[in-house]
Amino acid sequence: MKTILFGRICLIRIMLLPFFIMVSCTRHQIPDYSDVASCVGCHTNQAHLEAVASDEEPPEIGGCGGSAPYFPPYERVYMDEEGYKKFKEGYHNIGCTSCHGGVNGTHEKDLAHSGDFLKHPSTKYATKCGACHGEIAENFTTSLHNGTGQKRKVTMRMGLEGAHQFDELPPEMIDGYNSNCATCHGTCGNCHVNRPPIGGGGLANGHAFTKNPDMLNTCISCHTSRGGHAYLGVASGTDPDVHLDDYDFECIDCHNGMELHGNGDSTVTHRYAYSELPSCESMNCHPDVAASNDYHTRHIGDFNCQVCHSQDYNNCASCHIHGEGARVPAYLDFKIARNPIPETKPGFKYALVRRTLSAPDSWKEYGVDEYLDFNAHPTFNFTTPHNILRITSRTDVGDGNCTSKCHIWTDGDSIYNRNLYLFEDTEIEGMQLFDWDKEASADIFVNESDLPASWFN
Repeated sequence: MKTILFGRICLIRIMLLPFFIMVSCTRHQIPDYSDVASCVGCHTNQAHLEAVASDEEPPEIGGCGGSAPYFPPYERVYMDEEGYKKFKEGYHNIGCTSCHGGVNGTHEKDLAHSGDFLKHPSTKYATKCGACHGEIAENFTTSLHNGTGQKRKVTMRMGLEGAHQFDELPPEMIDGYNSNCATCHGTCGNCHVNRPPIGGGGLANGHAFTKNPDMLNTCISCHTSRGGHAYLGVASGTDPDVHLDDYDFECIDCHNGMELHGNGDSTVTHRYAYSELPSCESMNCHPDVAASNDYHTRHIGDFNCQVCHSQDYNNCASCHIHGEGARVPAYLDFKIARNPIPETKPGFKYALVRRTLSAPDSWKEYGVDEYLDFNAHPTFNFTTPHNILRITSRTDVGDGNCTSKCHIWTDGDSIYNRNLYLFEDTEIEGMQLFDWDKEASADIFVNESDLPASWFN
C-alpha cells in the first residue's frame, strides 16, 4: 500500500514539474532583447530607451533668449516613426556606425557606445561630413556658425591675433567658451539633424536630415534675442519685420547656404566681411532704391538702411559667463555712432550700433580675472537689426522732412533727437556708460564737432 502511495506521489510530482518550472521562469523571466539588439531597434523603442536612460540634472544652458527647454535623455535620442521613416528613405541612411562608430548588433548600452563611438559626428565634420560634402566641410572651417567671429574677438582681447589662435587661450577660457558660447555656435548637426542645445538639444525629427532648417525651432532658437526677437516683433511697442509681415520671408530666403556654411576665405573675420552677404539691392528686391526718393538719393552712401528703417532693438550689457549676470539687464535701444568697421563698410561715416555683452572681467568665473587687451574692440558693434519697417519714427515725416526726426536741433533750451546718437555722456537705463565702455569705444562716439553746425543753430 505504501509502495503504491509513494509511486502515485512521485507520479504527481513528475506531472507537476513542468508547472513549477513554468512558474519559476515566469517569476525570473530572462528579458528578450532581440527587438532592441541593434542601434535602430534600441532607438525606435521609447520604453526601452527610458528604461536604460542615465539619470542626469537638466543642463545649465541659457542666455539672452532665456532658459533652454528640457527634454529627458531618452526623448533626445528617440527616433519616432515618422522621423525615422524620413531618415530611412533619405540619402543619409548609410548605417548608424558609419557616422557614429560604436558597436551594432547588441542590446548592451555600454558596449554599443564603446570604442570609436561619437555622439555628435559633426564635431568631426571634416571627415564625417566631408566624406560626402567635401567642399561644404572644407569651407565651414571659417564659417561664422563655427564661431569664427566670436573666437576672433575673445582671442584678440587676450592679446592674440585672431580665431586661428583660439587653442592658445588659457584652458579655463576654452572650457568656458565650450560651455557657454558653443551652445549656439556649433556644427552641421545643430542645424540639420538636432535641435540646438539652447533649444533643448536632441533629435529634432527622428534623425531625419533637414536640408533647410526650420526657422522657428532652429534659426530662432539660437538667434532669439537679436534676429528672432526683432523679426517676430516680440518686444513691447515693436512690430514684426515687414519682410515677415507682408511677404512671409524665412531666414533662408535671404541668407543662402554659401553665406551660412562659409566660403573658406580665412581672411573673413566677421559676418559683414562676407562677399556673399545679402543686401537690399543685391537680392533683386530693391534694385533702384538709390533713386526711389530724395532721402535715399541724399543718404544712400552715408549710413546703413537700418538707421532710418529699424525699430528699437535688443542690447546686452556686460555679462559674467555663468556668473552673477549682467550689470545692466538686456534693454531696447537705438543708437547711431561712427562706423565701427570702416575697413569693411568704407562708405559709411555713421551706422547703427548694438551694445555687446563683453566686460573686462567676463571670464572671472572661469579663473581669468580680466582680458589682457579689452580695448582691442569697441563695446558697441556695427548692427543691422532684422526689424525693418518702411514707416518708422524717423521716416514718418508727414508734411515735413526727416530733419525734424533725425537731425539734432534746438529750440530754446530744448534739444531734440540727441538721444538717437551715441555720445560719451550717453545715459542708458538711467546709467552713465562704464569707464571701460568709454575707453574701448572712444573711436566711435559721436562728437558734436563732427556734426553740421547748422544742426545746433
